[in-house]
Amino acid sequence: MGRNLRRLAGALLLAALACGTASAFPDKPVTLLVPQPPGGANDALVRAIAQRLQAAWGQSVVVDFRPGGGVIVGTQALARSPADGHTLGLITSGHSLNQALRTDLPYDSVKDFAPVARIGYYVMALVAVPAFEANDVKGLVALAKQKPGSVQYASLGIGGATHLAGELLKLLAQVELQHVPYNGSAPAYRDMLGGRVPVAFVILNSALPHVRAGRLKVLAVTNPKRSQIYPEYPSIGESVAGYELTSWAGFAAPGATPKDIVQKLSTDVLAALQTPEVRQKLTDYGLEVAPQGAQEFDAFIRSETLRLGAIARDTKFKLD
Repeated sequence: MGRNLRRLAGALLLAALACGTASAFPDKPVTLLVPQPPGGANDALVRAIAQRLQAAWGQSVVVDFRPGGGVIVGTQALARSPADGHTLGLITSGHSLNQALRTDLPYDSVKDFAPVARIGYYVMALVAVPAFEANDVKGLVALAKQKPGSVQYASLGIGGATHLAGELLKLLAQVELQHVPYNGSAPAYRDMLGGRVPVAFVILNSALPHVRAGRLKVLAVTNPKRSQIYPEYPSIGESVAGYELTSWAGFAAPGATPKDIVQKLSTDVLAALQTPEVRQKLTDYGLEVAPQGAQEFDAFIRSETLRLGAIARDTKFKLD
């Protein structure tokens, strides 16, 4: 009996300590790692949520940009951070895409991270210069079939979601398109407006100033159906059966972070996403808010890794 009582007391003590750990968290500043350069939609997204978390926690939330290697540099820094919940990282669809495509990753995109919460989806779009002969996807496909290999499309980088978006269109529409990769949207738009490349897959929100000024036109979005934010633009799937590619975003912690801390982080991030001011800011930056908690997000990342891997195999997608 004495041994059983000691075991029970020990179990209760561990449970109390676990609860105490979560309830006292965070007890020092929290760092949010961003594996992209400052500026753009990811910067705005993280800062909007960081401000809300800082107010809720009473602790500083520092945004730390670690760009490079197609998000690998910043993601590796997250994997190697102390697993105490005081370091979070932004992860996007590139997180699953890298795991699906690369054999040289210095981490495992599933095993080395603890998903905290999904935030939502960016709206990707296929845009073109006004002089481009086609005004929609059907017209682009017809032009590409009439003149195989003559149509160039820009992406925001080799191996990213905008690159895969073009390769998926080539596969499903059975056309030849020439890929022209850029290091971000600014140089891609510069070359488009300079007449060097006619079409591009981009994050729609970044293109809207050019669209509203008449310098670019939107052919379609890559979402499986029309965007809730931009319902005026058709989806590629309306013209090319089976087409679907989304660009998602969320937060993760290092893989060994205690479950109670992960749950605390998840609860607080989801609470931030429910506030009208945060939701409005994210919508203004072109993100469709679609929250998921830690367990759901973990399952989503695993399924996305498998799905994107299948698309990569079908398209013979390579990091060229």
